[in-house]
Amino acid sequence: MKRFSTRQPLFRWCLSLALCGTFEGCQSPHVSSIQRAPLSPRSTSLALSSDRPTFPSPVTKVASSSDPEEAAEILAAAFLDADLPPAAAPPNENADSPGWSIDRFESMALSYNPAIQQATASAHKAMGFRDQVGRKPNPFVGYNATQIADQRTDQHIAFIEQDFVTADKLCKNETVLNQEVQSQLWEVETQRQRVLTDVRVHFYAALAAQRRFELANEFEMVVQKGVTTAQARFDAKEGSRTDILQSEIQLRQVQVQRQQADAALRAAWKQLVTVAGVPEQQPQPLDGQLPNEPVARDWDQVGTEILSASPELQGARSRLARAQANIDRQEAQSTPNLSFMLAAGRDNGTGSGLINAQVGMPIPFHNANEGNISAAHAEMCRASRNVERTQLAIQSRLAETRGQYESAIAAVETYRIEILPRAVETLKLVEQAHAGGEFDFVQVLVARRTYFDANLEYVQAQSDLAQATCLLDGLLLTGGLDDTRDTEFDSSLRDQTLSGQ
Repeated sequence: MKRFSTRQPLFRWCLSLALCGTFEGCQSPHVSSIQRAPLSPRSTSLALSSDRPTFPSPVTKVASSSDPEEAAEILAAAFLDADLPPAAAPPNENADSPGWSIDRFESMALSYNPAIQQATASAHKAMGFRDQVGRKPNPFVGYNATQIADQRTDQHIAFIEQDFVTADKLCKNETVLNQEVQSQLWEVETQRQRVLTDVRVHFYAALAAQRRFELANEFEMVVQKGVTTAQARFDAKEGSRTDILQSEIQLRQVQVQRQQADAALRAAWKQLVTVAGVPEQQPQPLDGQLPNEPVARDWDQVGTEILSASPELQGARSRLARAQANIDRQEAQSTPNLSFMLAAGRDNGTGSGLINAQVGMPIPFHNANEGNISAAHAEMCRASRNVERTQLAIQSRLAETRGQYESAIAAVETYRIEILPRAVETLKLVEQAHAGGEFDFVQVLVARRTYFDANLEYVQAQSDLAQATCLLDGLLLTGGLDDTRDTEFDSSLRDQTLSGQ
């Protein structure tokens, strides 16, 4: 009986072809037209510049770039050039440390806020899907033997089968997912800006609460001296019991306000450290100044700058580009893929070799992907309207913030230039007149109360101005702890590509 030998040239050639096809099919495809965001091991901590710009980097760089691919690379280099380690433990701050500045809170927030890490993970997820949808189908290799029981007529064949994707569908898959990656990169920057804005707003709210607490303490000491003075005048037969009672009432009122200011300060601190991602931090003195000299703004220019630098709007535009790319991809689906099979072996019955070839493809007779094409066009229409909606939403928020800013400017200017100087002068004159016996004690109490209330209202106006400024500098983005938008895609485009339907 003649036995089948692997030394025969035809079989060795077929086996080599099968192995080469196997190894080649396992390699990642290289598509030169797709720019991939780099991924290399590095810490996910985000460095914060010591000089905080109005529109923080990398938004400034991205806004100056007209190429969306270049913009995506800038964001990827800034935020996603990293693996995703577990969130680091917050630093153990010394209780005796000096006052905490706004830069300190920003740095902590960029490192520990979970929403930023959540958005970063979603972007990595989209990158993984993008890498998957462009991979070629693996070849299929096998061995076939027939009539084995009859050793004189048995046939042995090795074969390799490969599907060839047509119409550049794999590259178009990557184009769609590349736009989704860009959208997720913009989501990372959007969330980063939301966190920074919230940190700044809460910082100035806490700073204003700290200032109100300090004013309450200072005024309490002044009123306490007034109680002592009223008691001394009563003992010297120069005052009345009514003066003592009225001064004590005012003291109790100020003490209540001090307690309320202390509670408000603790609450503001808790909100601040929670947004920063370090809620266990104990209250510390804050180092900063509330604004007292407002800056006039060109609102047309402000609106233009916000629209050009807004990562929220850029993300909406990336989703529109993704929808447009998906139309091109769905229109290519009806072009059938080719299936090719090559087999080689030996027929022991005749003693000759065998070579078989087979080529096939599905015919798009019943299904030409019309439904998915229609859905892709509808999605593009929706994405286009979403860009318009986002622009209008930004303009609406700008109008609201402009009103808050201008209202705060008017209040700060009025209190700083007119009300506070008059309150100080009135208090001095009333106290001098009371000492000379011209005014009764009630007028002294009223003057003190007016002075205290004017200072509190001035601090509130400063706080309103600071928070409106933070919103403008933060591109009107808030919600540092809101849930982030996850990627809407997966690797199903590849499944659709290889299904042949």
